[in-house]
Formats: sequence, C-alpha cells, structure tokens
Amino acid sequence: MHFVAEFVIGILTVYLALTNSVADYILDVTTPDDEVASATPTNKSESFSKLSSAYQAIPNILLQNAAFQNASIVESSSAFTSASPIEALVNIFCTYTTDEYARSTTGTGYFIDRDGIVLTNAHVAQFLLLEGIEGSTECFIRTGNPAVATYKADLLYISPAWVQKHAKLIMEESPQGTGERDYALLYIHSGINNKPMPKHFPSLSIDTELMRTTDIDKSVIAAGYPAQTIFAQGGADSDLIPRQATTSIVELMTFGSNYADLFTIAGSDIGEQGSSGGPIVDTDGNAVGIISTRGDDVTFGEGSLRALTLSYIDRTITEETGFNLPRNLSGDLPYRSKIFKETLVPFLRGMLERELVE
Repeated sequence: MHFVAEFVIGILTVYLALTNSVADYILDVTTPDDEVASATPTNKSESFSKLSSAYQAIPNILLQNAAFQNASIVESSSAFTSASPIEALVNIFCTYTTDEYARSTTGTGYFIDRDGIVLTNAHVAQFLLLEGIEGSTECFIRTGNPAVATYKADLLYISPAWVQKHAKLIMEESPQGTGERDYALLYIHSGINNKPMPKHFPSLSIDTELMRTTDIDKSVIAAGYPAQTIFAQGGADSDLIPRQATTSIVELMTFGSNYADLFTIAGSDIGEQGSSGGPIVDTDGNAVGIISTRGDDVTFGEGSLRALTLSYIDRTITEETGFNLPRNLSGDLPYRSKIFKETLVPFLRGMLERELVE
C-alpha cells in the first residue's frame, strides 16, 4: 500500500496503538487491582481469577432477524484442513484516509475453516465497517513470509455488543480494554487483482471444550505477525514476518461466567504489537484461543499475553446469534455475509462514523 505523504498525520501512532496488535489498546489490560477478585469460586471445584464484565445487556437484533437465522439453517461441508499455525496465519492491514489524515491498523487472524473464514479481533475487523463513509478505506488480507496482499474479505460477523461498547475508542491513541467479546469473523471472497483462490484454505481445527485448572502449565504454541520490533527498526513499510513460539498456560480468568473465558500465556517473542488476533494452539494442533491483550510481564515474563478461549467465543456468539461457533461457519456464507451487512453494518458503521466526525 502507498500513502500520500500529506495525509500521513500520526500514522505510526495509530499503526502501533489502535492496531489489533497487542498495542497500547491493551497496555493496561493487566486489570486494575479493584477489578480482580481473588480465587473466585466457579463450577464445581474450579477457581479462576475474575475480571469485571462490561456487558449487562446484549443486542438481540440477529436473534430476531428471520433472514439471518434462515441463512444459517443449511449445514455446509465446511471443515478445517490440517495446517500448522504459521500456514493458517493471515495479516490484516487496513487504512482509513481523509483529506486531513491517514490512519492504519495491522493485526493477525487465522483460518478456522477451509472455505476461507478468518477469526480475528473486533478491534481489528472494525475498520471494515468504515467502508462506505466519507474518506477512503482499504483492507487487505495478507499472507506469506513476508506478508503480501493476497485476498479481499467481507465481515461475516463482528460482535455488535463490542462495537456498541467501544465505538468511542476508534479515535483513541491509547485505547484500552479487557478483550471481552473482542472477536470477529471475516469471509474471504476474492483474490487481489482477481487472482484465483485455492479450493481449500489452510485452516486450524478448533477446540471449544471448557478449559479447566488442570490445563495450567500445559504447553501451547502462540503465533502471529508481531510488528513492534520490526517497525521500530525499519518503519511502517517494513516487511512483516510470521512467527510462532512455544510457551505455556499460566493463568485462567473469568468475566464472571464461572468458566475460563480468558487465559494468560507465559512471555515469548510473540508478545508484541501486531500479534493480537493470532491463534493459541495446543499440542494436538487444535486452536484453543485467540490472542486479545497483553498479560502481566512482571508476573509471567516479558511478552506475556492474554487470549480469549474458544469456548468463551462459542458460548457468547451463541448468545448473540442463536448459533454456536461451528454453526456460524456453515450455511450459505456469501448470503450470510450479505444479510449481516444489510442488517447490522449500517447501524454499527453509524456509531463509528459519529466518533470520527466529532
């Protein structure tokens, strides 16, 4: 992508701050002391650290929309393909340009379906909502080593609850959050410059089973497109390289559900801006989480990260759509994306647009 020089006011600030990266967006996600309860009792004998939930009411627009519900009735033959974490990775790069400034974001996502569905963070995917408002918005799905623009994507789903709660953060240089409901699904619809797409995309199998305290200390792999060091050394035009690291689960947390909604992994070199949205994969090769925020470097080592469990995403997406995560990957995907764009995108885009013009 090329930037017009006079538009690039504060590009690096937003590039590193608002990005899905584990950027300043999550700098303070180590949760203030008044938000942490010690060993909150949970289901049966389990106990997890507790984070305060920011959500009291969840929009039920999709639950009441017959077209959206009907679009998910027919199961597809969609499934995962046996891929490594690096093979399933994508980099999501978006720019929003007006006559006064240009803002950009870079983040990670990963294929969880061979038909081209990418799981990423809502704070990355929200930039796709800007398409159609005043200014110019471009988002590319980049793959490879280094990352190069490969595909174009549409929103298949983004948590309306998250957008409603965090719309005001789109203009913040140092936005913060806990990662709650910070997820989205993208649907690859075409190749860049009409390049043919593969018959099947290299995707990871997903594990939506509940995590338990016995999972603490288990080895996992974290993967992403970390950008902080690369950009510091070579600037925003530097090549992004996919990386993975072996680490371990060191803490389980809950937003008050009494289930493990979030977990912390020990520090690694994946723990940089740009890795948010990347997969956490267990020793069986199953994705069990998605990187969302920074962890506690003092307690768990430099580059510690927090990740939403896929069981949490499965449970909350069911609350919002009426269908669990696997079911949200099925049906007529282009039609489901179209219905989502017609039903919710104008409403969500309007919330973001108000923040951009104020």
